[in-house]
Amino acid sequence: MATKYPYQPDYAVPPGATLKETLEVKGLSQADLALRTGLAEKTVSQIINGIAPITYETAAKLELVLGTPARFWNAREHSYRETLVRIEETERLAKEVEWLKELPLNVLADKGHIKKDDDKRSVVRQALHFFGVSSVSAWQDVWGRPCAQYRGATTQKKRPGYVATWLRLGELAAESVSCEPYNAQRFREALRELRSLTAGSVAEWCKEVIAKCAAAGVVVVFVKEIAKAGVSGVARWMTKDKALIQLSLKYKTDDQLFYSFFHEAGHILLHGKRKVFVEDGQGETVEEHEADSFAADILIPDDQTRAMQYLKDSSAVVHFAKMLDIAPGLVVGRMQHDGLMPRAYCNELKRKVDWTT
Repeated sequence: MATKYPYQPDYAVPPGATLKETLEVKGLSQADLALRTGLAEKTVSQIINGIAPITYETAAKLELVLGTPARFWNAREHSYRETLVRIEETERLAKEVEWLKELPLNVLADKGHIKKDDDKRSVVRQALHFFGVSSVSAWQDVWGRPCAQYRGATTQKKRPGYVATWLRLGELAAESVSCEPYNAQRFREALRELRSLTAGSVAEWCKEVIAKCAAAGVVVVFVKEIAKAGVSGVARWMTKDKALIQLSLKYKTDDQLFYSFFHEAGHILLHGKRKVFVEDGQGETVEEHEADSFAADILIPDDQTRAMQYLKDSSAVVHFAKMLDIAPGLVVGRMQHDGLMPRAYCNELKRKVDWTT
């Protein structure tokens, strides 16, 4: 019966040990073997002591001299080197167990990306595989400074592992989505169409945003928020021809969803494919202001904003939104943001958004 977990020793036996036993059985000395194979006595000694490897050429010579097939020696050498690497990796993983405290392991387990294991070294290995890196040091280089622009970044400093996990989930989701090569003009056209669709069903808008953006080279994925990650949206480039917008539905209302999307779309259109910038919550960057302005202007054109100060009730807001062909919640959200309306007013015009939408 095959065992579920094959035995893996925590030590490595060099093939030289087997070679030494073979020589003893045949009554040959190391000097004899060196003479018969044409190898230096020092080389034979190093092979027997596990210092020098048995090369393919040496294995062929051993077959002729000792009668043991070359494939046997090659297999022993391969197994020995593989075991050395595994032991070294096990020791390294044991030193990196502390890193697991930075990650939302329950989320990763629930989504099937890791299996809980009492052996924390195994969990570290699974987590590294999930992130597509070979070490915690590499993880810090790749995910500690992600090539992304996102809003709500203050938590990234407190919970970098949570933010990185959310980003990676989006990246993996986007990898399986095919899209046309990025075309800025086509993307702008898609944004104009999507603006008008905000007035309709939120569920239908979500379907349309995925399809229309993919046709312009931009993949849009919705990845449920990870508690304490604090991220609502991300814009990044996966390749020079494929951009990604990732949304979490963090704020649970249609105005926030739409605004977050158009904000991230602004980053895609306005900013470099290689540039890295993250809002730190201590003062927005120029790029963040530009993305904010882009989203605000495309949703409610600047020449229409003065009229908002005269909107005194829900019916006026609805009429104004219908005239602009956008969702009423967008008008409410903008007025509240600009201080034209108290935060408690007209919230009934904002539609709730959740993962059943």
